Order: sequence, then structure tokens, then C-alpha cells
Amino acid sequence: MSPDTIGLALLLLGVLLLVAKLVRVKWKLTQKLFLPSSIIGGGIALLLGPDIFGRAMALVGVDSFTEGGLFGAGVNEVWSALPGLLISVVFAGLFLGKPLPRFKDAARLAGPQLAFGLTLSTGQYVIGLLLALLVLVPVFNLPALTGALIEIGFVGGHGTAAGLGDTFDKAGFPEGQDLAVGMATVGLLAGILLGIALINWGVRRRKTVVLDSKAEISDAEQAGLLVGEKRGPGAMLTVHPSSLDPLALHFGLIAIAVLIGQLILSGMQAVEQALWADTIEIFAYVPLFPLAMIGGILLQILIDRFDKNAIVDSMMIERVQGFSLDMLIISAMATLSLQVLAENLLPFLLLAAAGILWVVGAFLFLAPRMMPSHWFERGIGDFGQSLGVTATGLVLMRIVDPELKTPAYPAFGYKQLVFEPFFGGGLVTAAAIPLIISPHVGAVPFLIIMAVGLAASLYMGLFVFGRRRKAGAAAPAQESASAES
Repeated sequence: MSPDTIGLALLLLGVLLLVAKLVRVKWKLTQKLFLPSSIIGGGIALLLGPDIFGRAMALVGVDSFTEGGLFGAGVNEVWSALPGLLISVVFAGLFLGKPLPRFKDAARLAGPQLAFGLTLSTGQYVIGLLLALLVLVPVFNLPALTGALIEIGFVGGHGTAAGLGDTFDKAGFPEGQDLAVGMATVGLLAGILLGIALINWGVRRRKTVVLDSKAEISDAEQAGLLVGEKRGPGAMLTVHPSSLDPLALHFGLIAIAVLIGQLILSGMQAVEQALWADTIEIFAYVPLFPLAMIGGILLQILIDRFDKNAIVDSMMIERVQGFSLDMLIISAMATLSLQVLAENLLPFLLLAAAGILWVVGAFLFLAPRMMPSHWFERGIGDFGQSLGVTATGLVLMRIVDPELKTPAYPAFGYKQLVFEPFFGGGLVTAAAIPLIISPHVGAVPFLIIMAVGLAASLYMGLFVFGRRRKAGAAAPAQESASAES
């Protein structure tokens, strides 16, 4: 592909994002659903792509749009390559600019949150693999690795689904990437729609601590706009632009984190080839992005030790991540193959329905029993993440706790330090497919491993952290009884 085609593809993504933002501002339905502009833009690009616009034009005798839709085959080729690249940028910046907390503080707040998050993710593997082994493999002749699609698409999201494209190819199931991206789209929409519905239910039933039925979201907030006093700096200038633009500095740090991750991955692959590749291969299938996150953590350790001038700004890192994630989502959705979804529609719907029911049920019945306090505000974050990635969880937490009065945000953030390196695109997510297809491990042993993880998470959440909730509820009752006597 030519440089002009690459440039045109990037420019078109920018135009689509602006058009999508206008749709969000003008169309009330998208505001009520809190649809991100990247999802709206991805939907527009999908409608104008080869599977819809191209086929519609072919029906009227115009075949020139069959290959690439309105945008052309070259642009679609560029878009299809972007998610696998951009996801490493997103993951590399997860912990940059954020001082790593003391272990005691993080463990106290993150313990119940981590137990609940691990319950959701390991449960998705258990349910998905059981469904695959009992129905999808014998009835639909699909590979057992389809059982991993729920966690890959829901918790991992569009970036992880697209980033595992090479892994699906090496596993002999290239259709898996389209199914995973479709799962990510369904999960994101379900996370937003069901999350809003649950918040309304929680307010009416007085399950929320901060939000009440009188609270209203302004029209500007629904449109995704910041006005008046709510506007603020999106990032800090930590170096003078005359020496180096602050954005360039922070992009360079993310680049170093990605390169560290590449060195780690290359080293692991070399060790594997030298020692045990003839028996089992795992790192040959592992993509770059979870190791880029490890690179970011290692770089942040050095920053904590040597950055005396505090030149790394977490908000600037978030701007780079946010830009990359928007471009990633819209390009992943634009190149989604609807034909693959149509050919596997029933298995796809079974997996999506099973995953959604599990997350909703866990939120309603397990979160109140696992969280020591503020179960709704804390649980809704993991609910959103387990259906539609971290950003969805943060959006839902922002709605129920707009002024950050509960421990939901710090608990969720500390939990991510342990959770993200393994699930939602981490090492477990990356290794799931090679382990499931490996003749030395296989689907059933991997299912057993996840079932053990689920049992351990349930035990810690219900019988260790759950007791804190009971103890906290008993203390006020004892104090009240003493006062009365």
C-alpha cells in the first residue's frame, strides 16, 4: 500500500470521528444511550463498507464497491492493520505517570474488588468453555477455542479482539477475530444499555449511596460536552514546548514501554524455542500488547525513582491513550466481517447471551455479598469492564459517583494493577488460545484451571471479604444497642 493510501485512511478516520461526534450532539437517542463517538463512527464506517454498501450497490449493477465499500480496498487494508498496532500504545500507558501505591493500601481497598473482577472473568471462561464443549463443538463443529471468545471480546474489548488476529490465524481459526470483535461490540453496547438500566433500578431501590432519584444529568453532559466550570485542562505542560513538545515527550515514553515489551516478548520466544518449543508453544502465540503493559510498569518504576522534576503527566498519557483507543475502535468496527457473523450467528448469540447473563447475575447477587461497602458504586465498575472494557466501567462509576465520594475509584484503580497484567488482554487472555489448542494442555484442563480460579475468587469474595461487610454492619447495630441501654 502507498503512503498516500495510509495517509488517506488516517484522515478518513478523523473525519468519521467528527461526523460521529455531531451525531452524538444532535441525536437524542445516542445521548440517552451514552454511545461513544468511536462506536457511532465505527457503525457508520461499517454501513459504508463492503458488506453493506458494497453489496447494496452490487444489487443495482455497480460492482466497483464490492471489494472495499465506499472507502476502497486500500483504505480498508490500512484500517484492518491499525488495531493490532494501536492496542500496544493503549496498554503501554496503563500505569505510566501513576505512582505505584503502597502494597498495604492497595490490598485493603483492592481485595474485594479483585475477587469480584476475577470471579467475573474466570466465570466467563468457565461458562464459555462449557458451552463450547457441550454445544458449539459437537453441534456446530466449531473449535473449542470459541469458549474463550466471551472473555476476549467482553473484558478484552475491541483492541484485544483485533490484537489477537495473528493468534487466531496461527490457531487455524481466522474467523475468530471477527467473532471476537463482534462480541466486543455487543458487550460494549450491552454494558452501556444494561448499566444505565441497572443504575436507574439502583436509584429507585435505594441501592446507591450518592446518587438519588432527584439527580439529573444535564443536556450538555448527555451530548458529551463540557461547559462552564466543568471545563478544565486535559493535560499539564511539564516541559517547555521550545525544547520539546510535551505530547512528543509522552509519546516517546510510551514508545520506550512498547519497545521494552517487544524485547521481553522476543526474549521469551527465544527461550521457548531453545528449551521447550518441541513440547508446547505459548509465547509464539502471545501478542505484543500485554508485554507492552509490563514494559510500562517497569518504566514507571524507573520514573518513580529518578524523575525528580515530575515531568511525566498522567493526563497527557491518557490523551495519547484516548486518541489511540478511539482510532482503534472505529477501525476495528469498520473492518468487521458481517459475513462471518452471519455464518456463525446462532453460536455467536449463544455465547453473547451466556456472557451477559453471567455478568448481570454476578452483579446483582455476588457484588452485594463481596463488597464491604458501597457495593453498587464499586460493583458497577467491574460490571461495565466485564462487558465493555475499562472505559465503560469508568463511565458507569462516573454516573453513580460523579463527585468521587465513595471508594469506588481508588479500589477499581488498585485492582487494575493486579487484574490487567493477566485478564482483559493480559497474559491469561493472550495464552488462553494457545493453551486450549495445545495437545499437552487442551480445553478440558484449561477449563479445570479456570474453574479452580473461579472457586478461589468466590471463596475470597464471599467468605473472607464478605465477612468484613457483616462485621461493618454489626458494629453500628451494637453501638445503637449500647446507646439505648
